[in-house]
Amino acid sequence: MAEKIIVIAGPTASGKTRLSIELAKMYNGEIVSADSMQVYRRMDIGTAKATPDERAQAPHHMLDVAEPDENYSVARYVEEASRCCDDIIARGKLPIVTGGTGLYIDSLLSGRDFAESRTDSAVRESLEREYDALGPEAMHARLAGIDPERAAKLGVGDRRRVLRALEVWMLTGQTITEHDRLSRLVPERYDCAYIVLNYAERSKLYERIDLRVDMMLKEGLEDEVRSLLASGLSPDCTAMQAIGYKEMAEYVAGKLSLSEASELIKQSSRRYAKRQLTWFRRREGALWINWGDDCDMEKARQLSSEFLRLHGIS
Repeated sequence: MAEKIIVIAGPTASGKTRLSIELAKMYNGEIVSADSMQVYRRMDIGTAKATPDERAQAPHHMLDVAEPDENYSVARYVEEASRCCDDIIARGKLPIVTGGTGLYIDSLLSGRDFAESRTDSAVRESLEREYDALGPEAMHARLAGIDPERAAKLGVGDRRRVLRALEVWMLTGQTITEHDRLSRLVPERYDCAYIVLNYAERSKLYERIDLRVDMMLKEGLEDEVRSLLASGLSPDCTAMQAIGYKEMAEYVAGKLSLSEASELIKQSSRRYAKRQLTWFRRREGALWINWGDDCDMEKARQLSSEFLRLHGIS
């Protein structure tokens, strides 16, 4: 029987960290972050990483596990986060997976053998050379001949995903489409009680996002970005493409004014929140807690407690 865990998901600025700490105190739990940017060290303010005070209230895992110049993959996240969850369970405590990166959460829960974990530098380099020599149209056409379903989902210029699909085929003899189909038949790794936080009014969520961005700027996001760049980190690396960091790097480079950078961060954050909500709505059986004007944490505790009791967590 799969071990029980809690998931607390939701869009940015929806109160996930606060509720996760409350439930960790109530259920002898430990928090496992599911945020694709909070894995990076020295990227604290712009990722809304749990503060030292918050971390002191409950153990946190999967924060600061990679350098910003690393290309951190979902496969690596699943390997490391599942190890964290299993260790927490082995110590008689309850994992509380908390974050807004839906792909990380779903991949952790899925229990599948992740195709992305199989890679070969020689094969990848060969495909890269072919891509440069033949061009995107030819490589996309090659994928269409092998895996037409996946090719139809990818743009002709989606270099990274087209090459990855071809690499998986060459290494395994199995298309990514077939791998995904078989993966859906595998039972989930954990017995999950899934909670999603949101605001009843979209305008209120956007207001909270804007306030959070203003607070990040006051807390020193500009200095954080300057420090990262001064350390030699390229503004083109994956970590620096994160919302907040990309815009502030352009401000530091003189490409944007501070007010322009601030507004772009807010716009990008709002768009990202919409995508997050679309992702989480696909999850069946989740408890949705929709805030009013403010986060009613007492009500959230009550709703969560009843939901978790029905899932056998007490």
